Amino acid sequence: MTDLTFDRNFEVTPGLAVHVSPLVRRVLVNNPSPYTFKGTSTFIVGSGQVAVIDPGPDDDAHLAALLEAVKGETVTHILVTHSHADHSPLAKRLKAATGATTLAYGAVDAPPASGLRLDASIDHDFVPDQRLAQGDAVGGPDWTLEALFTPGHMSNHMCFALKEEQALFAGDHVMAWATSVIAPPDGDMGQYFASLRKLLDRDDQVYHPGHGPSKRDPLPLVRGYLAHRRMREEAIRARVQQGARSVDEIVASIYADVDPKLHGAAALSTTAHLDHLVEQGKLRKVDGIYEAT
Repeated sequence: MTDLTFDRNFEVTPGLAVHVSPLVRRVLVNNPSPYTFKGTSTFIVGSGQVAVIDPGPDDDAHLAALLEAVKGETVTHILVTHSHADHSPLAKRLKAATGATTLAYGAVDAPPASGLRLDASIDHDFVPDQRLAQGDAVGGPDWTLEALFTPGHMSNHMCFALKEEQALFAGDHVMAWATSVIAPPDGDMGQYFASLRKLLDRDDQVYHPGHGPSKRDPLPLVRGYLAHRRMREEAIRARVQQGARSVDEIVASIYADVDPKLHGAAALSTTAHLDHLVEQGKLRKVDGIYEAT
């Protein structure tokens, strides 16, 4: 089995635009949490005529930092990987300030969240000016971004491939600092597995995720993600076969080595795994209770 190791070496000053490659600048939002790590990363692509990827939460200081970073330049496109509340809300104000077009897969139809609300609660107000489909591309004088549809973390999740640098803006699909939370009903574990496998056929040389450090030679990380998720799923199935009936009971056992503050997020991903096992016919769900087949 492929080992999954994390990189939490990420010392970045919020609000400061820093080049991570010749064509890419990162500006970190000051919104650290157990779910966003040091904060959400906004990326500026190109020079002169630029694209902004994931403007972030509705934050006055971050808007000011982005406008300062692109002073003297023209923002032509604002791309959003997905409409979680730490990625998309600032798109509206950044569009108003720059006149740029907002682009994404589209809005989501999931109902407002009840119960646990992470920093990844859904931004139901976000609707892009232009919807993107798999393979659609936009560009500027020195950059080309191609849309890669990667549902799972959210039903509208997209990554964006920067052709000129063989780089992938991975949003929350694959991160180097931690695994991604899959939160039903909008998050879907079956789709997530398929979207991970889609990356294995690509030759991207570096991932720039929405949180944490960039990752070079990323395919071993993707294989590690897949192996980790398969391991979790088999462990969850085994616990149900052994008599576990509640999600909380499964989480307490499977995630015993995880900070209890993160058990809420673990419960969401566990539910997603359980639903995926039902879809595969490996478990059944009767009156809201998961049982062995």
